[in-house]
Amino acid sequence: MLSFGEEYFVLQFAIQNTKIKINRTIILAVVLYGCETWSLILREERKLRVFENRVLRRIFGLQRDEVTGEWRKLHNEELKNLYSLPNTVRRIKSRRMRWAGHVARMRDSRVVYRFSWGNPRERATWKTQA
Repeated sequence: MLSFGEEYFVLQFAIQNTKIKINRTIILAVVLYGCETWSLILREERKLRVFENRVLRRIFGLQRDEVTGEWRKLHNEELKNLYSLPNTVRRIKSRRMRWAGHVARMRDSRVVYRFSWGNPRERATWKTQA
């Protein structure tokens, strides 16, 4: 049988795992919706990192300092070590590259291809004119 402290630790660990699963399945899905077509600037990347760190701090909570015994917020590096998945900005860049690969393999007649790469006949004349 578990003591009160052990029961509390097991319960907190289960709650933390549930919060991580909710973050992965719901929050990240909403944040990353349509990110394949975004063109991020540095300010937006910073805001996404701040949002992600804020969510992770809410999930992992405070940590007790071993030296002073006071409660403190986790630093960004500590959050990165606790949460092993790549950060949001890296996921966005990966999805954009995957989307670019899909578009590059499309036929010339597809609207998305023409919008992204232009008409291939026009590009050929641009190269010869330059």
